[in-house]
Amino acid sequence: MKAVGYYQSLPIDNPESLIDIELPKPVPAGRDLLVEIKAVSINPVDAKQRKRAQPQPGAPAAVLGYDAAGVVAATGPDCTLFKTGDAVFYAGSIGRPGTNSEFHLVDERIVGRKPKSLSFSQAAALPLTSITAWEMLFDRFAIRPGKPADAGALLIIGGAGGVGSIAIQLARRLTGLTVVATASRPETRQWALDLGAPHVIDHGKPLQDGLKAIGLAAVEYIFCTRATGQHYPKLADIVAPQGKIGLIEGEDPVDARAVMRKSASLHWELMFTRPLFGTADMIAQHKLLDEVSGLVDAGLIRTTLADELGTINAANLKRAHALIESQTARGKMVLEGF
Repeated sequence: MKAVGYYQSLPIDNPESLIDIELPKPVPAGRDLLVEIKAVSINPVDAKQRKRAQPQPGAPAAVLGYDAAGVVAATGPDCTLFKTGDAVFYAGSIGRPGTNSEFHLVDERIVGRKPKSLSFSQAAALPLTSITAWEMLFDRFAIRPGKPADAGALLIIGGAGGVGSIAIQLARRLTGLTVVATASRPETRQWALDLGAPHVIDHGKPLQDGLKAIGLAAVEYIFCTRATGQHYPKLADIVAPQGKIGLIEGEDPVDARAVMRKSASLHWELMFTRPLFGTADMIAQHKLLDEVSGLVDAGLIRTTLADELGTINAANLKRAHALIESQTARGKMVLEGF
């Protein structure tokens, strides 16, 4: 089968950073589905893994890719949730070969039913970011869905990114939180507004000033989706006493003592944790993806697809990685077909 992989970690402008390869078609066992990949989307984790996950000498090429939409081609003997021919979408596991291949193995407990109203490209843009946003809001922050008048405020730093784009929609549709997103360019500001953010402030300027301009002295929840090292030192000033701060980037060290005086809590979200450790509640990702699918088909949230970059091959994936590394992308980039 066709695939895209790499044998050594290299800068994206190196011709060998990602290459077109041929691999044996895998066979499902246990609760695995064999999915025929129709479309994939690119996330920052793809670029991070390419730069730091070095394959061992003589080992098969490493295959990246964590977001996908496709059709079940075969099922393992223990599968109960899906059957051959089902259209699915999911984000896979960081501990297994990725989705940049014609066929891919994935545990059915982290797979959802593709929204019927979306194309494969549109659906592929959603899983990883939806899981990340959902788990942060409802598992890590323990926000209860509903519309109470005293729900408080949520600041989403990086509202136009992949995770921010879906977090805006979930928070607006499922909670009573006052949602404030950040964006620093006219096009990203408009993107956040179009997704339903009632307030957008500039993260290139003091966040405290931006919040005061819309009548907020502090916020109960802060979801920092980008540039942790840049923004974290300022968050202690704007989080409310006993508030919660959520982070998804681990490259920069953070000092939890900065928020001790306010008894604020710090939460990490890695959507790969459940599949990586095979947690007892791993099937929660199947359930939440099905809920997201239902919200999409009901017209309550929409795909965050921003750019389609062509077919799934090394050249187009290199373009996507370069855009991710430039930190100028908005929404999600998708590739479809081989």
